[in-house]
Amino acid sequence: MRDTPLSNCERDFLLKAIEEKKRLDGRQTYDYRNIKITFGTDYGCCFVDLGKTRVMAQVSCELVTPKESRPNEGIMFFNLELSPMASPAFELGRSSELLVKLNRQLERCLRNSKCIDTESLCVVSGEKVWQIRVDVHMLNHDGNLMDATSIAAIAALSHFKRPDVGIQGDEVTVYSPEERDPIALSVYHMPICVSFSFFQQGTYLLVDPCEREERVMDGLLMIAMNKHREICSIQSSGGIMLLKEQASKHPVTGAILPSRHWP
Repeated sequence: MRDTPLSNCERDFLLKAIEEKKRLDGRQTYDYRNIKITFGTDYGCCFVDLGKTRVMAQVSCELVTPKESRPNEGIMFFNLELSPMASPAFELGRSSELLVKLNRQLERCLRNSKCIDTESLCVVSGEKVWQIRVDVHMLNHDGNLMDATSIAAIAALSHFKRPDVGIQGDEVTVYSPEERDPIALSVYHMPICVSFSFFQQGTYLLVDPCEREERVMDGLLMIAMNKHREICSIQSSGGIMLLKEQASKHPVTGAILPSRHWP
């Protein structure tokens, strides 16, 4: 099943409103929707509401054999699911361009930025390490899934605690929470993704686009940063090539991306 496409009148109305710096939900150009973060009863369970967009992240772990190239490091990977419950456009169990893009950006934002100390996940060098799995489920789609996903994932990782282990000779014992207190992950920094949508070939910019705004945008720029103002990842998508001058002239992206950050 697919979403009903926008009519020409709806598309023209949205673009005209953007030109006049007006948005459907009453926000200003650079306003973010309200963010609500709640945690479940289990460690590593997190719900994020970004406006009407709702995402759940659940972190789990298991002992596995490490990669040969990194015998002293644990493993972290992400599994995203786009459910028809979130949007009629999503098909269960079927990979899509959006799913691949979200997964890659999440890996760049969190795994490649080294925000988690993977060396602390090593139990026995070359034999046993913790594998951290982050499952992200889209519960309702009203635009800007990437930002909601990154917030849910890093919040769930910060909330998660793995079991403590003991080593006697070649034997590894995993203790229950009743026997020993679980151990939190070592989080170096917390990258948060912020998405900017561009319209009219880069002339207009909106922060945190809703689902209808995403339908008429020409391109999307996603920037992941931490509180130290370090850029952890940048990804652009869409049918336009965004020039440095176009991004720099906008107050928000111009402040985030000074000329020294551009290749």
